[in-house]
Amino acid sequence: MKRLEQVTPFLVMDVVRKAQAIADVIHFEVGEPDIPPSPQVIEALVKATYAQRIRYTESLGLLALREKIAAFYSQRYQVEVSPQRIVITVGTSGAFLVTYAILLNAQEQLLLTDPSYPCYKNFAYLLDIQPQFIPIDKSTNYQLTVEQLTDYIKNPTSAIKAIQISSPANPLGNIYSPSQLQALIEYSENHGIYFIADEIYHGLVYDQVAHTALEYSPNTIVINGFSKYFCLPGLRLGWVILPAHLVRKAEMVMQNLYISAPTLSQYGALAAFDEPYLETITQTYQQRRDYLYQALSQLFVIDVKPEGAFYIWADISQYATDSLKFAELLLEEIHVATTAGIDFGRHQTNKYLRFAYTREIEHLAEGVQRLNNFLK
Repeated sequence: MKRLEQVTPFLVMDVVRKAQAIADVIHFEVGEPDIPPSPQVIEALVKATYAQRIRYTESLGLLALREKIAAFYSQRYQVEVSPQRIVITVGTSGAFLVTYAILLNAQEQLLLTDPSYPCYKNFAYLLDIQPQFIPIDKSTNYQLTVEQLTDYIKNPTSAIKAIQISSPANPLGNIYSPSQLQALIEYSENHGIYFIADEIYHGLVYDQVAHTALEYSPNTIVINGFSKYFCLPGLRLGWVILPAHLVRKAEMVMQNLYISAPTLSQYGALAAFDEPYLETITQTYQQRRDYLYQALSQLFVIDVKPEGAFYIWADISQYATDSLKFAELLLEEIHVATTAGIDFGRHQTNKYLRFAYTREIEHLAEGVQRLNNFLK
């Protein structure tokens, strides 16, 4: 019971439910792509359905899909990954649960940043793992640093078993530089700490190149999936790349948790690596990023220009000191749905809102106009 008492609600889902009841609501709240996937995926799903591909796959996932993912890493990052190290999961949520289960025992410590994606800590609580938090802000570009790690580990109560970062990050959209990523990985390995990288927003990257943690060590654990860049959130399909000695442990956990990821989803995902189509997705979100960043900068202080993902982290402190109440006010008064910063942690999050640019620019522009009129 104690574990469940520690789990916090994902507040944005409450906002989504309330927003659905408002006919003219403007959606800045949900981190779900509105762009359809490649037509090749739809065709593959239809073919798999007619072929009655409805039996279980092996728990590790279709070998053909794992080979596709391995080829993707070779082409995109020039990193060679054996398909035998790739595990197909039920969304990235399943990947986190499996990864935490095989890396950490009850009461062991997982280090996260504050702010960060709220489900990380909730997954830890469900497994009786103890999440620990390092506050981040604009002084470090909202990223974890080796200096912070060094200071934290000096604490006699610190016994960190694993560290997790996300890049591009939710809710910031910022990206770890190659040098910083490499330094964090080297520090972790030198101290016997597992390093986990959430790379679900890779592909949705603007103005620069995102580097996978696997470029710096084969011992890092990388989690990714088909929900964001590939625009397939409802297929509930993710993957985790593990060191070889952990794959069997992951397989045993998955056999008991859910036997295998959805079979039809796996056959559909085989067609998801449609590079020309994926490029149009990135371009569309970059156009939206450019528009919304410029527009919201006229209304709020924005500490970090997003380099990836599809979020803007806006400082609302000139208008309010309680992000949840302010988000509720915007929804009630002008039918603009946003996500309260407190969803993502405690460190100064009461003065931030997260805006998602997961709708067409005309929709975003209407929301900006309502905000502009209201705030004036």
